Amino acid sequence: MPTREVVFPEGRHALYERHRYSPAVKADGLLFVAGQVGSREDGTPEPTLEGEVRRAFANLNAILAAAGCTFDDVIDATVFMVNPEKIFEEAWEVAREYWGPAPHPTATAVGVTWLAGFQFEIKVVAKLPAA
Repeated sequence: MPTREVVFPEGRHALYERHRYSPAVKADGLLFVAGQVGSREDGTPEPTLEGEVRRAFANLNAILAAAGCTFDDVIDATVFMVNPEKIFEEAWEVAREYWGPAPHPTATAVGVTWLAGFQFEIKVVAKLPAA
């Protein structure tokens, strides 16, 4: 099996080591980013939904930057939400600030029952810059 080319954001290695997954993996010109939640440095969620969504995007953007990407390079996004019927509009209003101008990436929103104490998670696939 080939060695995975893993991308780590600065300062968050312990989180990924503790849970035994990679934050992002490069493959065939693409960057596959694991789901990002609104976790602070100590692993706890932001206390408000707005803060949690903003932190999730900050965490996502840190990984994208570590790979030389921005959100403009995102091709596909999957968003997971607990109780989407209650939080979708508020979460999506905040997410829209990070989405940027059209053309937008594809997006799928999925309602879930559990996100380890979080309400919102986003995972993406991005195009890596040409070498």
